[in-house]
Amino acid sequence: MDNKDAEKLFFIPFNTGGHWLLLAINPIREIVYYLDSLGNDWTTYPDMKVLIDTVLQAFRAQRDIQTSRRGANSITWIKVACPQQRNQIDCGYFMLRFMRDTLALGRLKIPTDYFDEFKCAFYTKDQVDEIKEEWCQFMIKLSCLL
Repeated sequence: MDNKDAEKLFFIPFNTGGHWLLLAINPIREIVYYLDSLGNDWTTYPDMKVLIDTVLQAFRAQRDIQTSRRGANSITWIKVACPQQRNQIDCGYFMLRFMRDTLALGRLKIPTDYFDEFKCAFYTKDQVDEIKEEWCQFMIKLSCLL
């Protein structure tokens, strides 16, 4: 990766052991956007934070970036106020929807108060059903390619 990659986001769907959330990472700028449909803070999952911080530190070392001035605490974690699920089973669909919304808008940064185009406290049943349908269609197409 070089300087032209400084604005790329890498999406990491993360399962905490029973809950899906989304991490969107800009490794060059060392920014981690944290989107959790349950509204938890990343400190709820300390192992996740240690893992991602370690990966970013290894990435930094691989690029021979000076580490004397840039420690683990230089990694910026941003909690995004995103739509919240109203049940205990739709977290995976919310995670997919967050990823899709970001890609659909072509944005390279995620605002801390989510995107104006998709800002709402909760997704409607229709919005959740829409991502479920898109996921099903994707899986059907994928299975036809195998």
